[in-house]
Amino acid sequence: MRDRLLRHRRELLGFATAGLLAYAVDLALFTYLRGPGGCGPLTAKALSFVAGCAVAYAGNAHGTYRTTRVRGARPFAMFFVVNLAGAAVQLLCLAVSHYGLGLTSQRADTVSGAVIGMALATGVRFWGTRTLVFRNAGRVGSWTG
Repeated sequence: MRDRLLRHRRELLGFATAGLLAYAVDLALFTYLRGPGGCGPLTAKALSFVAGCAVAYAGNAHGTYRTTRVRGARPFAMFFVVNLAGAAVQLLCLAVSHYGLGLTSQRADTVSGAVIGMALATGVRFWGTRTLVFRNAGRVGSWTG
């Protein structure tokens, strides 16, 4: 496993960099919308997700996977489908915490939606991005080789 990580460190670092920037946008916007913006937790998360997703696509398309030839609307659409799956994980964490467990403070919403939910969703997003969106020709490397 260590050898695989070393062989693919450029891909991992690129994905992490794009993801961290997208996470910062997502978290900042969620925090603003949930607090001074006056939005409910699920609305705030949905809006911050869209902004973070746009940043992540740009970072991955123009950075991490810039040598991968993707054409047409399919890769863009697949990227959003993958990220919707990740968002569903985040929203589920937020909904369980806020509505199921009764943890309704802004801090609890931030921890459940933007920390725990984001951590779980990152695994879904990495797999989907490299497998379904930026695959085949020009890929930085294969995890099996």
